[in-house]
Amino acid sequence: MTRVGSRTSAIILAAGSSTRMGTAKQLLRLDGRPLLQHVLDNVRACDVGEIILILGASAEVIRGEIEVHNARIVMNENYREGMGTSLKTGLSAVNPDAEAALIILADQPFVRPQTINRLISEHVRSKAQIVIPLYRGFRGNPVLLDRAVFPEVMALGGDIGCRAIFGDHLEGIVKVPVDDVGILLDIDRKSDFEALCSAGNRAEREKALLETADLQGRRAPARPEAQHELVIVGRDAVAVTLAKLARMLNFTITIVDPFVSIVELPEADCVLHTLDFTLLAGNSDRHVVVASRGACDEEAIEQAIRANSVYVALVANRKRGEDVIRALRMRGITEEKLDNVRLPAGLPIGADTPEEIAISIMAEIVFERQKRKAEIQARRPKGLQQ
Repeated sequence: MTRVGSRTSAIILAAGSSTRMGTAKQLLRLDGRPLLQHVLDNVRACDVGEIILILGASAEVIRGEIEVHNARIVMNENYREGMGTSLKTGLSAVNPDAEAALIILADQPFVRPQTINRLISEHVRSKAQIVIPLYRGFRGNPVLLDRAVFPEVMALGGDIGCRAIFGDHLEGIVKVPVDDVGILLDIDRKSDFEALCSAGNRAEREKALLETADLQGRRAPARPEAQHELVIVGRDAVAVTLAKLARMLNFTITIVDPFVSIVELPEADCVLHTLDFTLLAGNSDRHVVVASRGACDEEAIEQAIRANSVYVALVANRKRGEDVIRALRMRGITEEKLDNVRLPAGLPIGADTPEEIAISIMAEIVFERQKRKAEIQARRPKGLQQ
């Protein structure tokens, strides 16, 4: 009997030099085993036809520390040029009979085997070109690619991941909700690793990462003295600076992100760990800035539009923004509403740093608020104008 995923290959990308970590993070030990061993063991428990392990930096050391078993090691001699070369190397090594490939990151040891199997089953069912897992509305990894898109991914170069082709396959993408925070957990810095090590077992780690200010179905409170609201999706440097500026301008501030806590962003009135704007209290003066770095751009913009937000902006380059607009158009968002999405976010002041970008966005929000007030004032009868 043929297994469901027997024609799906798993490609584990473990060729990177871990420059931000300062050491081979593939070999960092968690619960007595290297991180990469956790990933390999999780994939072995899945219904895949083959496992291809891409190595590059520190390859010989890694070989000596990892129990490879049924995985096939393929060397990426060009690993210094970035992730695109590892994708190309992996896809070139896939069995000719394979119908799809899972792209699995070596620094995500908590992705559950059942999550991977669910992506495979969805591909078998739908024949989608790309299958992406979602946790509480946020995109994660691994990503499953149908063989039809292999050539485009193999044409990528440099430090570019397969997300670069998503905008050309909007109709072929299927997003699968999963109850697995592991799809969002990667380890890029020593602080990430130390936090995971100090949290105990897997259940305790997930609890520690998520038990901050999660609304869990409750509506976000608004500060009574603040009528205007800023919702920031993301927690990067732009988001942090925006929150600080908005606090000075007396906005009610909500941060939407799966991991950020009130302790990290004390300026926020509320943290929403689920991408669901229906949990927000009603507000006719809501401003939304999406700075999710592609994790949930179109989903967040769509929710902001459907929530009748007075200002909606995306922090992204022009190409990414155009892909988001096309995706929303396909979802039935009208041109009138799409025309009101600020892309790129902020006034054109030549902003470059995260702080400058945040200033340009807040300046645009203030400008738009003043313009709306002037328009409302102009529509009043002359005797009521102030």
